Amino acid sequence: MSINPISRRAALSGMLAGVTAAMSSRDSQAAGTASTPSKRNKIALEEHIDFPGGEHLVFHPTGIDDAHWRRISERLFDVEQFRLPAMDANGVAMQVVSLTANGIQGEPDPRRAIDLARTANDWVWSKFVSAHPTRFSAFAAVALQDPQAACKEAERAVTQLGFKGVLVNGYCNVGDENTGEYLDLPKFAPFWECVQDLAVPVYLHPRCPLPSQRLIYQGHDEMVAAMWGFGAETAAHALRLITSGLFDRYPRQQMILGHLGEGLVAMMARAQRRFEYTPCGKHLDKPLAQYMRDHFYITTSGNFHTPTLDGVITEVGIDRVMFSVDYPYEDMAEGASWFDGCPLEGQAREQVAHLNAQRLLKLA
Repeated sequence: MSINPISRRAALSGMLAGVTAAMSSRDSQAAGTASTPSKRNKIALEEHIDFPGGEHLVFHPTGIDDAHWRRISERLFDVEQFRLPAMDANGVAMQVVSLTANGIQGEPDPRRAIDLARTANDWVWSKFVSAHPTRFSAFAAVALQDPQAACKEAERAVTQLGFKGVLVNGYCNVGDENTGEYLDLPKFAPFWECVQDLAVPVYLHPRCPLPSQRLIYQGHDEMVAAMWGFGAETAAHALRLITSGLFDRYPRQQMILGHLGEGLVAMMARAQRRFEYTPCGKHLDKPLAQYMRDHFYITTSGNFHTPTLDGVITEVGIDRVMFSVDYPYEDMAEGASWFDGCPLEGQAREQVAHLNAQRLLKLA
């Protein structure tokens, strides 16, 4: 049953105060760090890595200066020099790491994609999870270019390596960079059956639109990636999953979206009204927004904006929102400082900081 957003907002009064209350100085935030559990026990879920041999799969943002890119690149491989000290300094108790975009989905050769996924997962387990089991867990990389192979690798990563889910970097390239396959296609049914049976979430992470579908960005390279194209691409992909009836077929499956929902949460009421008017032959068991509330968790990765957080909590509920940074593309100190200053109170703060992630991912 759909819940009236106004009643949700009323129930949250006192949980989120005005934006002004969140704008206290960084010094005053730091002074209270030791006294609040959420300020030292945060779990971050969209934190990226790369692996030796996977450098060609890493998306390189257009327009980024060389010095900044070198800083990001060295941190994608790092554990002890930069990552753990930043976690310690900012109260991040654990990162659930994952392969950065474009990841395995950007490898057009299915056979090579399969081998690379296994190599990546073994490296992440050795370098992060096994070496620092109380500080790191991981989402598995899988080669959805071959759904059956993706099932086998997801099962191995979860049951043998202890990974907590799967992260997919958008559509899969098959054959070349202009051929993309989205995850609502019938060929991916074995994968969805597998992850539902494993009872693990799938993190749908952004990538740029297919090169052949970027006309609207012509002359505006700044918009293609994280500024806009990432969110628009991922929101459309998630909505495809919903309107395809995927969650009617796999009612236990859980998803994760980053960046405070990729803009999709704010558009659900409009999408519902227009879907009712022009369903194009599709039938769903529930309203679109209810699928969001039943099947999607939302992280704060790379979108440190209190009014947007307020709206997401109002729409999907406090028990489906989780802290994240988007390291190393975003600064851990900035993300942690913003969250520590947000006017969340008591249990609500602990839920977003770590309790929701612990429950969803079955973390000790």
